[in-house]
Amino acid sequence: MTSRWVQLVASVVAMVMIANLQYAWTMFVRPMQEATGWRLSDIQWGFTLFIIFETWIMPVEGWLIDRMGPRIFLSIAGVLCGIGWSSLAYVTSIPQLYVFYSIAGIGAAFVYSGSIATALKWFPDKRGLASGLIAAGFGAGSALFIPVIRYLIDEQSYQQAFLWTGIAQGLIIIVAAQFLRHPSFEPGAVKVVKAAPNPRIRQNTEHFTTGEMLRTPHFYALYAMFVMMVTGGLMVTAQAGPLAGEWNISLSWLTMALALDRIANGGGRIFWGWVSDKIGREVTMAIAFGLQAASLVSVFLLGQFSGLLFTITLVLTFFTWGEIYTLFPSILGDWFGARHATSNYSFLYSAKGVAAILGGGLAVSTAERFGSWSAPFYGSAMLALTAALMALGLRVTSLPRKEAAAPSPAAAVLD
Repeated sequence: MTSRWVQLVASVVAMVMIANLQYAWTMFVRPMQEATGWRLSDIQWGFTLFIIFETWIMPVEGWLIDRMGPRIFLSIAGVLCGIGWSSLAYVTSIPQLYVFYSIAGIGAAFVYSGSIATALKWFPDKRGLASGLIAAGFGAGSALFIPVIRYLIDEQSYQQAFLWTGIAQGLIIIVAAQFLRHPSFEPGAVKVVKAAPNPRIRQNTEHFTTGEMLRTPHFYALYAMFVMMVTGGLMVTAQAGPLAGEWNISLSWLTMALALDRIANGGGRIFWGWVSDKIGREVTMAIAFGLQAASLVSVFLLGQFSGLLFTITLVLTFFTWGEIYTLFPSILGDWFGARHATSNYSFLYSAKGVAAILGGGLAVSTAERFGSWSAPFYGSAMLALTAALMALGLRVTSLPRKEAAAPSPAAAVLD
């Protein structure tokens, strides 16, 4: 029997291995554009497709992982991530770029669902901290690879960087998968540690199926907030490299900014998860989301003037953004229980795909059309501020109840 702490470590390792797929992408954009002559917006729609496939497939595979366990799906994920990412070394057309990056996105979806379920199912007593540690693997993991990727791109080519990191990541995910399993919630089974009562964290005692969750207004409020909060961070994630070029930020400052903001991203997930265990999810959301709005504005107003300011504003942005991948799964587990947590969070996580359209290709197209990044940055800051206000509203809202709404045929199939 593998202990929950060993599984936590394995989950963190798996998440580190998919971090490059999203957070190191910006390092490849400029060399790819220079080598191929493709338009920036065409390349960045590939990033949008990666996020869409990483998120919109999750409801299906999350439902399957809840029922069949994470091991087999993370093993498949290692193959998909390895093939998808390393094959980007050989693409010669935009459609090929979209296909292989999307394959990597499907693999990343399996890893994300199976890993985050470890925190939601095995750590009800430390759900915020455990979710933060696992999410930090994804948020900060690419910091380990950024110097390696920069070396491979500079000394060999961006194609070689794709190839070797893809092979290594795929193999390590397969190994990590062998340590994962789900706890049993059946009567008489060995139980996981129960959460001690905390007056600041509101928890339901019932386990909601996905269909029951979808019949509550609480889920749709969280979904809207997730979209609002993800948009700005994804925009900066994808555009940091192109923005540095447009603002004449040197490659050395860009490399430092990317390494430090990945550390801030991961550290923020742990820090805000720990804070939420102390003062409650909703209050933590309101504070962090409000700071995120201010940080996004600071990137546009200050980041373009020097490499130092560019680095500082990016670090602040990611420190106040990455916590969404800790706080949202945590509050979902608190409100809807852990038994169906993988499937439930997969439906919420699909909001990231919606945000990818806003913060990915659409943001670039808007900036290209109007010749300025002001609208994307100010717009995403307003979305973050709106999410902060909604979090305060959730604090005074009653917890979801199964009998709150009549069943619908569409939701019933998920029960």
